[in-house]
Amino acid sequence: MSTRTHVALYPGSFDPITYGHLDVIQRGRRLFDGLVVAVGRNPAKHQLFTAKERVEMCRALVEDLVKREPEGAKVTVRGFAGLTVDFARSIGAAALLRGVRNLSDLQYEVQQAVTNREVAGIETAFVVAGQSFAYTSSSLIKQITAMGEDLSALSAMVPPLVIERLAAKKAERHPALESLRASLEAAE
Repeated sequence: MSTRTHVALYPGSFDPITYGHLDVIQRGRRLFDGLVVAVGRNPAKHQLFTAKERVEMCRALVEDLVKREPEGAKVTVRGFAGLTVDFARSIGAAALLRGVRNLSDLQYEVQQAVTNREVAGIETAFVVAGQSFAYTSSSLIKQITAMGEDLSALSAMVPPLVIERLAAKKAERHPALESLRASLEAAE
């Protein structure tokens, strides 16, 4: 019997964290001995929340999740910079955990998984999103925030803490939301 622990790394920008992300975290807790939620930066995306804000929101929501559902592996939340595979190696992760919502996600994620295995020797484990999260994305949430008046419409997609933080960003006319709004209006 092996005494090796299997820790998974669940990387993402979590800008913002959604119920879909929390679903992946909860299911990952059942599959691995430990889970590290790695909050990074995607240089291809304009960030709405700072790294510190995203880590703080993730920690608060993961703590709440673990209190509500104590069964499962320990989860830690850490910020990181650089390549995901380098961070995964530095913490001794056995695998990357990824959520897949649809065929488009699957195509992209399989390409990433093959690259990560070939280049860095790290495996990827996929969990399929629950039906109610199949079309939820952080990008969609930011679009609704930029264009919508009533953010309570987001309550099926993100926790109340995230709605509060989104409302604050909207009230301060955050440049990422203003830019997004302008580009969406120009596309109409």
